[in-house]
Amino acid sequence: MADGALKGQTAVVTGGAGAIGGAIAAALAKDGAAVVIMGRKAESLEKMKAKILAQTPGARIECSPGDGMKPEDFIKAADMAVKIANRLDIVVATVGGGGFKPLLMQDVDGFRAELDYNIISSFIAIRYGATRMKNGGSIVCISSTAAGMPFPWLSAYCTAKGGLEHLVRTAADELSSLKIRVNAIRPGLTKSDSAAGMFENPDVLAHFLQQVPAGRGGEPEDIAQGVRYLAGPESSWTTGVSFAVDGGHELRRNPDLTEMVRHMYGAETLAKLQRGDWPDFPK
Repeated sequence: MADGALKGQTAVVTGGAGAIGGAIAAALAKDGAAVVIMGRKAESLEKMKAKILAQTPGARIECSPGDGMKPEDFIKAADMAVKIANRLDIVVATVGGGGFKPLLMQDVDGFRAELDYNIISSFIAIRYGATRMKNGGSIVCISSTAAGMPFPWLSAYCTAKGGLEHLVRTAADELSSLKIRVNAIRPGLTKSDSAAGMFENPDVLAHFLQQVPAGRGGEPEDIAQGVRYLAGPESSWTTGVSFAVDGGHELRRNPDLTEMVRHMYGAETLAKLQRGDWPDFPK
């Protein structure tokens, strides 16, 4: 991947104030793209803009405060990108996440909220980004290794990311006639705001790293380089795929984090769940 390969192109990155979103925006800007970063907090966006400009002086970075779950906010960011050069070439949807919770403690509203957060946020970016990509382009979503690897106590997140990847495949097929490619990256455990607790807990981190052949956790820049490849001309014959940037984690399995969940919800509560002694458990 060469510097300047994206010169003249414009991009939108949702979740652009986050560690991964910011690293992605920086990678795109380094190679010449004008980038609109979108996020809910204007102050955080401005800090990320300053950080990127310190790395790449002269880069074109614009901030568009807004919620990635709201179509009108994404449309505002996408239209801002179009105004830069009368085009939109790259959309990166990073909004998503989830938390550990036993399946039998989930309720419909909580489960649905996690599906929305991971799938609907990407649907909005694909749906309203594609209609502005008059010259074709690339849409990249952030999935997870959890999409294809069962992870006990993480049922909603696994389901959401699996659904996201089906959306990616279907969208890639439907949008191919418009010369729009749609792909996804599956990060492994990567340093970010949402994963900070994992990295700060030596026992949890050790359990993860036992399942990672590369022997380390991911950095935001690792994910950014995967997205940069899918966004650029080097991947012009790649669409409808979700591939892992995970240090080889998918070669093995997810760690057993039962002890962490036991600490989160209490030993007695987890014991009741595992033996079916629970008020709402079907008799």
